[in-house]
Amino acid sequence: MLNKLEILLQPQAYPHRTQDIKLLQTQMSFVFLTGDFAYKVKKPVDLGYLDYTTLEKRRFFCDQELELNRRLCPDAYLAVVPIVEYRDELHVEGGGNVVEYAVKMRQLPPDRMMDVLLPRSRVSKEMIADVARKLVDFHDRAKTNAAIAAFGNQAVIRQNANENFTQTAKYVGVSISPAGYERIKRHTNAFIDSNSGLFGERVQEGKIRDCHGDLHAAHICFTDAICIYDCIEFNDRFRYCDVASEIAFLAMDLDRHGQADLSTHFVNTYVELSGDDGISRLLQFYKCYRAYVRGKVESFKLDDRYLTDEDKAKALAAAKRYFELAESYIPKEVAS
Repeated sequence: MLNKLEILLQPQAYPHRTQDIKLLQTQMSFVFLTGDFAYKVKKPVDLGYLDYTTLEKRRFFCDQELELNRRLCPDAYLAVVPIVEYRDELHVEGGGNVVEYAVKMRQLPPDRMMDVLLPRSRVSKEMIADVARKLVDFHDRAKTNAAIAAFGNQAVIRQNANENFTQTAKYVGVSISPAGYERIKRHTNAFIDSNSGLFGERVQEGKIRDCHGDLHAAHICFTDAICIYDCIEFNDRFRYCDVASEIAFLAMDLDRHGQADLSTHFVNTYVELSGDDGISRLLQFYKCYRAYVRGKVESFKLDDRYLTDEDKAKALAAAKRYFELAESYIPKEVAS
């Protein structure tokens, strides 16, 4: 795989003119930025909650990524393309022996990403309201049925929370303090135990939908039309959720950027447009849950053999901030 990376950083590997190719990494993918287009290649990894270990599986999830992301960002997601080997060279979109697949995207302007604009105070309440409006429409149209609704049941929510704590146990004392770990775990379990009726109401009201699943500021681009991209394609369980959890995710990330006013405005606008008053009873719980998930994901990067020591140091700092934010959502009367 490392040899493939070196080859795909060369301009001659691509069917169009490109000069300065940049490589970005997530925990599960390599993203090659070529100027006009971006190519996302899945890492051959099995992380337990996803399995990309075979070429066939990577092709399947590339197709899933294309289909699902066209719901919220149709103009950017272009095709699934082969990477082929021909005469000991690799070519993207060429003819020959297929050795890999990539999701081909129209490259989005990096200076219009929400996580870039927020520190520069260049995200207005009007822009946030537009995001809320887009999500109301998306959630109204998002698929739901009995199988999807079951993911809002108390038992599934408990399973998801317990999985988080099990998977982060190895990072206690590394990216999360022992006290913080126990405090968040105790609060999460107590809330789930005490709110079976509330979770049941949300299921009955049809609030469990096929959502985006990873709605934070880095996945929102303010182009001509707002593009919300990079949804979860690898595990339906992480995408089938209460719309309240999805809204809490972005609200939490706005808090993380020190934009509490925008966070409140986002939630209030969504509630006003959707008429979903029940979100308020779940908002803090799901903010805590989503911050913890982000802390977990950043912690996982500490074990990624493809990342540099510098990248791992950044991931550790980010994980600590997310876990601290998760703890901050615990009501003071139950935090001790």
